[in-house]
Amino acid sequence: MQTKIPNTLFCLIFTLFFGLNSFSQERENNSIPVQSDTDTIAPLLDSEEISQQLEQRDTVKVDTLKKPTFLTDIVTYTAIDYMRLSPRENKMYLYNEAKIVYGDMTIEAGLIIIDNNKNEVFAYGIIDTAGVYTQKPSFTQLERTIEPDSIRFNFDTERALVYNSRTQEASFNVKGEVTKRENDSVYFMRNVRFTTSEDVDNPEYYFYARKIKFVPDKKIVTGLVNMYIADVPTPLALPFGYFPMTDENTSGFIIPSPGDSQYGYNLQNGGYYFALSDYADLLMLGSYYTNGSYNMEGASSYAKRYKFRGNVSVRYEKLYNSERGFPNFNERSTYNIRWSHSQDSKANPSSRFAASVNLGSSEYYQESINQSNTGNFLNNTLSSSVSYSKTFAGEPQVNLSLAARHSQNTRTQSINMSLPTLQLSMTRIYPFEPKIGAKKGLFENINFQYSLRGENQINTTDSLFFKPEMFKDARLGAQHSIPISTNFKVFKFLSVSTSTSYEETWVGRTFDRSYDPVLDTEVIDTINGFDSYRTYNFSASMGTTVYGQKNFGSDKKIQAVRHVMRPSISYNINPGFDRYYDTYEILRPGDDVDDIQLVDFSRFDGTLYGAPGNRFGSSIGLSISNTLEAKVRDKDSTATEPKKITFLNNFSVGTSYNLAGDDLKLAPLSLRGSIPLLDKKLNINFGGNLDVYALDNNNRRIDKLNIENGGSLFRLTNGSVNFGYNFSNKDFEGGDDEEDDADPLDDETYRNGGRTDDLFGKSMGPDGELFDEDPFEGDEDENENGWYNYKIPWDVRLAYSLNYINSARQDQISAHSIMFSGNVELSPKWKVGFSSGYDVVNTGFTYTQLRFFRDLNSWQMSFNWVPFGQRKQWNFLIRIKSSMLQDIKYEKRRERDRTL
Repeated sequence: MQTKIPNTLFCLIFTLFFGLNSFSQERENNSIPVQSDTDTIAPLLDSEEISQQLEQRDTVKVDTLKKPTFLTDIVTYTAIDYMRLSPRENKMYLYNEAKIVYGDMTIEAGLIIIDNNKNEVFAYGIIDTAGVYTQKPSFTQLERTIEPDSIRFNFDTERALVYNSRTQEASFNVKGEVTKRENDSVYFMRNVRFTTSEDVDNPEYYFYARKIKFVPDKKIVTGLVNMYIADVPTPLALPFGYFPMTDENTSGFIIPSPGDSQYGYNLQNGGYYFALSDYADLLMLGSYYTNGSYNMEGASSYAKRYKFRGNVSVRYEKLYNSERGFPNFNERSTYNIRWSHSQDSKANPSSRFAASVNLGSSEYYQESINQSNTGNFLNNTLSSSVSYSKTFAGEPQVNLSLAARHSQNTRTQSINMSLPTLQLSMTRIYPFEPKIGAKKGLFENINFQYSLRGENQINTTDSLFFKPEMFKDARLGAQHSIPISTNFKVFKFLSVSTSTSYEETWVGRTFDRSYDPVLDTEVIDTINGFDSYRTYNFSASMGTTVYGQKNFGSDKKIQAVRHVMRPSISYNINPGFDRYYDTYEILRPGDDVDDIQLVDFSRFDGTLYGAPGNRFGSSIGLSISNTLEAKVRDKDSTATEPKKITFLNNFSVGTSYNLAGDDLKLAPLSLRGSIPLLDKKLNINFGGNLDVYALDNNNRRIDKLNIENGGSLFRLTNGSVNFGYNFSNKDFEGGDDEEDDADPLDDETYRNGGRTDDLFGKSMGPDGELFDEDPFEGDEDENENGWYNYKIPWDVRLAYSLNYINSARQDQISAHSIMFSGNVELSPKWKVGFSSGYDVVNTGFTYTQLRFFRDLNSWQMSFNWVPFGQRKQWNFLIRIKSSMLQDIKYEKRRERDRTL
């Protein structure tokens, strides 16, 4: 209910000069009024009725002089039980859920007293029937709320005194014994606690300051401040403190983490964070070891909504083993460059730019002493790709892409790069298609395409990377391709397709070969200049789909079984291009007659796309694909349709017969397939090759069937079985699987070239904590005390692999391993994780990591332990969870001496 100054509070002052019959409402004390059994007090009136009575009884002539007003805005006040006016005290009492709104300020409390003499408002809580102090005052201005025990506010000065106030600013919960509100942007407080704990009255820890100056959304400036843990003072104290309160990114120092390793005592990952703008930042980190070793890293993340996002980092390490002057002293340098960039699909539908770069020293992850690289030392391959693609709309549509690619084997230290790769393609053109209706028959389905691929390929080693020598043997070339194809049906059920392809290859250099009888070796001369060759081929295929079904009746558990076969036969012709080949002679003197050996070669051998074949090829290919499915009665009695399950998925058998070959015409029989299990959540993939030819005493294939050589019909030359499976407690509770919407670009291990899961362990962050270390966020299944869960959440990941080889009578399992990882939430505050595996061939455990998490409300504790192996180490960390105070921590780590 609203009223202006002349009609409300200002009128109350006039009542002091008139002898109205309202003194009977007065009481002798200032206690809270309670109605007696015999109520002699006049009925309570609301503010509007009070104003009307005052206007009717006021016979004083209104002063024509304009009086100064002490209120600058409309005052609105309400209460549930009553609003009582006391003319003698010139006060108004509002009782039970009282509320006053003045401008952008709102005061709520159990009891509010308005003193018109002092132009002040007092707000208190009230005591309920159980003796509990309830309805404590709440002071709100704009979006800031303070919840004290009592409030005193002056309308003239707009200053306030607040007792035992509680407020939240940024990540801090602040409680002050006495708070003086100077204005809407400055507060002075005495005997203050501020903490990131949710319970400000009983926090796990807090900072205690005798006096502070508090500027909302900006800063807290304190005098002497102490840190208390469980109400016990700690030696951690500062003569003064400055705590930024802004929610925006701010620049600042990053405190390093101490440790001990074979390189001596160290400080890891200390530096400075630069908040460049709302779209980009910069992180500069460094580590130093007492033997002189050091590493540096510069990282930046950038993002623009609905446009793009990415991150880039450059890392360098200088490592010293032993001490200078010792015989085993050595030094080495390693580096690593990463860049990830992704473009929003809505930014530009016709063009796209993407980057995923991970290159550097091959031994970087294996020899790195930074704990943030722990989860990536198992990587054997580094790869990079930077690409730009553009689509030109029209008929036909043209697609253009330009890319730079890099592949690096960290074991062999070989590097393959393509700088750049140009690809241009055109969509299919049907020159004889009808203007109206679908295409039918051989003639109307004739189509052709055009594609161009040009690249500059560089093969080098890690030692020559980024040196001029790496470009010495670069291979430049381009390949034009025009495929022409058509398809039609024969006898209604057979699908026939034929195609021919014309290719033209351009190269920037060729190689001439000759024989040097003096040196008895082949001499290769490089011929720089443009050269080209042209090839063509022909192929045809025919296939169909055969369905077979056996019904057992709807009353049976297995109601029907269906077998789907897709047989196909193909024919390929590859002409021999002898005109691109030459011959040189090798003369070897003999006792009676000189031995002359003719060697065929092509000047295109060793070029980017190699030389064309000089042998005529003609082959027939045979393949058949099988799928076995069944319809079974659903366990759910409410289901109206049977459930479909797959016994065998895409089991294919294929081989080929070389019509133009002289011997060994039949290729090995190839078998591939998968068996879906557990509602298609587990797929067992298998494969193998069966050879019909026998081996001689030197374990070489001979043109003789194996069964004719005393063996079986087929000889298993190789085989493989592998599967991966993820399951959790939700699979046994009938719950729906939750989709993982996490962006892989946010995963540090993935950006380093590793896996997004923890099958090979998890890396540790710059502060020593494990990435994704807050496993309790969003868990709503905690009980009231947080001691245990009725249902214990858990998850497990398995990966199994087996490879068998017998191509030359090895009869051995070349690889056989199982990897497993998982997490168990023992209680709402405890979680245990593990990652390990077992190598059956080498009879030993693979890299094993044990992880322990403890949520301490405002704090978090983690322990990471690698119990054995080359990376044997442990790391203990306890720190405040809030990112604002994450530098307040204790960390202890120990690494194994890798030189032992």
